[in-house]
This record gives sequence, structure tokens and C-alpha cells, in this order.
Amino acid sequence: MTTDDAGDSAGTTVYDLAPGCTIADVEEGNRYLATVNGVVDYGVFVDLSDHVSGLVHESNLSGTFAVGDELVVELEQVRENGDVAFDAVTLDEYEVESVDHEYDVADAGSLEERVGETVTLEGEVVQVKQTGGPTIFHVRDETGTVPCAAFEEAGVRAHPEIDVDDLVRVGGDVERREDAIQVEVDELDELDGDAAADVRDRLDAAMAERAEPHDVDPLVDWPAFEKLHPNLREVAQLLRETVLESRPIRVRHHADGDGMCASVPVQYALEQFIAETHEDPEAPRHLLKRLPSKAPFYEMEDATRDLNFALEDRARHGQKLPLLLMLDNGSTAEDVPAYENLAHYDIPIAVVDHHHPDPDAVEDLLDAHVNPYLHDEDYRITTGMMCVELARMIYPDIEDELNHVPAVAGLSDRSKADAMDDYLELAAEEGYDEDTLRDISEALDYEAHWLRYDDGRHLINDVLNVDCDDEDRHRELVDFLADRAREDVADQLDAAMSHVKHEELDNGAHLYRVDVENHAHRFTYPAPGKTTGEIHDRKVEETGDPVITIGYGPDFAVLRSDGVRLDIPTMVSELDEGIVGGGVSGGGHLVVGSIKFVQGRREEVLDSLVEKMAAADIDEELSSTLQRD
Repeated sequence: MTTDDAGDSAGTTVYDLAPGCTIADVEEGNRYLATVNGVVDYGVFVDLSDHVSGLVHESNLSGTFAVGDELVVELEQVRENGDVAFDAVTLDEYEVESVDHEYDVADAGSLEERVGETVTLEGEVVQVKQTGGPTIFHVRDETGTVPCAAFEEAGVRAHPEIDVDDLVRVGGDVERREDAIQVEVDELDELDGDAAADVRDRLDAAMAERAEPHDVDPLVDWPAFEKLHPNLREVAQLLRETVLESRPIRVRHHADGDGMCASVPVQYALEQFIAETHEDPEAPRHLLKRLPSKAPFYEMEDATRDLNFALEDRARHGQKLPLLLMLDNGSTAEDVPAYENLAHYDIPIAVVDHHHPDPDAVEDLLDAHVNPYLHDEDYRITTGMMCVELARMIYPDIEDELNHVPAVAGLSDRSKADAMDDYLELAAEEGYDEDTLRDISEALDYEAHWLRYDDGRHLINDVLNVDCDDEDRHRELVDFLADRAREDVADQLDAAMSHVKHEELDNGAHLYRVDVENHAHRFTYPAPGKTTGEIHDRKVEETGDPVITIGYGPDFAVLRSDGVRLDIPTMVSELDEGIVGGGVSGGGHLVVGSIKFVQGRREEVLDSLVEKMAAADIDEELSSTLQRD
């Protein structure tokens, strides 16, 4: 029969359940607002919330009802099988009191221990990926990021109202799918108001704490290097923040020994941090890519390719646009057009480089910039040296695998830094003598040549012995590659040395020129830059005097100098201004670099270049060192 309390309804409380309320939020004997969701011969089914439903038997009803009608019910009984029975209640007056569900919010980082349980998560959607089956929402909270699978029907976008950057509450069962933790979504709601503000505050506070770089002492005591540590910490924090917000990272690096000594440790550190903070075991592969660059600057071709892939990944996989990390590259005016292209999409850019910078040109386009020249130091601090420290700030547990890398970087770039002896000693403590380190450097250079635009991830790691699981293979591989490199260099010099032309400049320096296009093997190792460097080293050793070497082709020249105070970036600017129609561009370090020009003006460019070299000052201190050596 119908319960009629019209006579004593004053002061009666009727509870209005929030959509997330469950059976735990109701009590027998209490009265609730309900909505009819079904009509049958024996009564009506009603909903109190998304999770509390039951039957009002026809014997307890008066009148007729349709789907969507509202009524007041009293909870009569929750049966042992979970069924819920209600009585209809007629009240003239009552007070409505809202009831919110008290959520026991779980931590995304602790779900490994809660497989098989039903949990509630609160966090930010950082990726939405549509598969052939469910829609995968990657949700980040203060402790990690977890994939949450919601199913509408095969290949159909579930919860289309939810997008990247939304703050949400997720309820569902924790399951293991192919060794990965995943939440099977029962409910997914966007948060707003105070609930959203509370979650945002928690996420921001956790981000600030978790993104803080590790405090690590430098591997060697080097006052010149200490100036760079605040900037490196800034980059480390930016990269850790990027990982925590599940933004992809694209690492672009110069495809030479120092570039790989810079990029491989950073890649390794970031992959470990991604794996630590993301439940998806594929996250390191999806969120990080290392891409070598042949040119000593960020070419528009590379930038366009990177941007196209990023936009496709956003469209196909719901990823955020990436952060670009430039290593051993990226500090010069030649990088500006590519950076400006990325700026249309607000892609953040960080640079760690030791080439002579043009801060006025690039600074406004960068989110972080580390370069020794910005602190009155120079290229002797190699990018590999800096990036080993950067990797340790990101993930210090890999330190023991990196102690030899700064020495390899220094030898690769012929660094004459005061700290080279300390780095060599540190490597020796790990079992690497100087000859072995030089072999590793040579092997890296050799493999980079043949890999061209491929990162050669596993091969390069084995050569450098970082994240390598076979020490014997590392040694055998290095021996083989270094021997092959030396043989190919010898063959190249046999062909080229007889064509090297010599003259003595007005300042007393020896100038050696060679046409590497016509008097050296093409499309093989070593390339023109390496060939020029090998000829240069041989002439420095032969003479013991200041030496400049130019290896040139139809529209390019590679420059090397020892004992002469050149400023190649300035010389390039002056040549571009002084030779109308020459199309001169390029740069690099002060005494090591390359230039390009219009083929028809080659002789004029080279002649003007030699005039400037002849007017350069001799570095007396370095000249004395060369003679002693």
C-alpha cells in the first residue's frame, strides 16, 4: 500500500543523491528523490543515482507513472542478493538535502597492488587514443599516469565530451592486460567548480615537487663548468615536467661522436623516468624519439618532418604536441627559420649546445638555453660533458654507466679542456684507457656515417656501452668498427694527400687546401668534414706550427684551425655582406666550422676567406703547445 505521511510531513528530510553515490550512501528507512526508469506490470523501477536503482512494487503505488517521472520513495530493504525495494511516499512538504558520494580516491602509481579491485581516480586527461575497440584515456594524477579503457562499441569514441587537459573522475576495475595495468572504465565524469580546482591544485603541487631535479655533485671538480649548473637544472626540471604531463619529447642531435655522447645518456635517463611514472610499458617508446641531424643546425627539412609527424600523432593517437630538445646543435641564427616554423604551434624548445651562439637571434624562441659561451666559456666544454650531468639530474641511478662518456665526448671533439685529464682518470677507474676511449669515439663516428638519419639506438648503445647488456660484444664491436674506420681513413688519405696544396700566410700560419670533391673518394667514409679533419691533424703533427686546413667542394668548405685565432661565425657574416650574390652561410665553433656558398662564386669566396685567415692573430700560447707536442 502507499505510505501517506501528509499529515506529519513538516520537517521531513528527503535526500537527493549525487550521480556518483552508491549503495553505501543510503540507509533503510530514509526517504529519497527518485526518477522512474522503467514501467512493468508489477511496479516501476526507479533510479536514485547512477549506481542506486530498485523496484517500487505496484502494491505500494497509487496512480500511474511514466519513464522520467519523479517521486519520493522510502528505502524499504536491501536484500542479500543486492536487490533494492522501495515504498512510494506522498508528502506535502519536505526539505531536500543533497548527498555527495564520499570517494576513496586511489593513486595511479599504486594500482599494481589493486588488480581486481574497483577504484576511483581523479586527475588530468593527458592523451585520448581511439583503438579498434575501446577508447583509451591516459589519466595523470599526483603519483603517475595510467591508461583507462572505456568501451562504447568497437572503434567508436566513448565519452566524446572528454578531451585532453580535462580534469576527470574515473571509476572502474583495475585489470592487467598483456603485463600492463589498465582501468576498465565504469564511469568517467568531467570535474568542474571546487572539485576541479582542488584536483588542479593537487596536481600542480605534486608536479612542482616531482619535477625537481636531483641534487648531484659534478663528476669532476671544474670551476668553469659550475657556471652552467643552474641552466642545466632548469633544463632537467623542464624535461621532468614534460614527462610528468605526458608530453612527447623529440631529441634532435648532431650526428657525430659528441652529439651521441650527449643524446644517448639523456635518452636513457628520460626513458627510465618515463617508465617509473607511467603504467603503460609502451610509454617510453611512444613519448621519446631520438633523431640525428647531419647539418650543424636545425634544417627546415628536419623541422617540417618533425612537425608533420607531431601533428599526425596528435590526430591519430591523441598525443600532445612535443617538446623539442636540441643537443650539440641549435644555438645559431641558422636555426631561427625552423624554430619560427614550430612557433606557429607553440612547441617548446630547449637547447644544450657548445657551438658559438647567436643569442640575440634565438633567445626569444627558446624555453631554455645552455651554452658555455653564454658564461664566458667556450667549446672546450663539450655537449656530451654537459648532458651526462643533465642525465644524472634527471635520473641519477644510471650514473655508473655514464662515467666514461664525458671522456669519449671530449676526445670526439678534440677538447683541450683543463678537466680532460680528470675525465680520463674517471674513465680509467671504470676500466677504460685512453686508447680504448679513442676507439669508442672512432667507432661512434663510423657508425653515425653509415646510419645517416637513423638513430641506430641499440647499435649505438652497444658501441658507447650505455644500457648495454653484453660487455664482450661491446669490446668486440668497438675493436672491429675502429679498425674499419682507420682503414677507410687511410685509404682516403692515400687518395687525397698528394693533392693537398700548401702556402704560408702573412701571419706565419701554414695553410693547406684540398678539393675533397675531386681528389677524395665520394659517398664513403670518411665524409668531407672528417677527411679535412684527418688531413689537418696530420699536418699539425708534421709541422708543430699553427695550421689552417680548408677542404672544399663546388659549393661548400670545411675549415679547421690550430694555433690561429679565427672567428669563423664572424668571418661568415662578413663574407655574406661583402660578396654580393655569394649566398654565404654557415658557422660552427670559432676555429672549426663549415660554410656554404653559391657555386659560381666559389673562387671569390675562398680567396676572401684566405685573406681574412692571413690577417688573424697567432695564438702564441697554443702555438708553443703545438711545438712542444
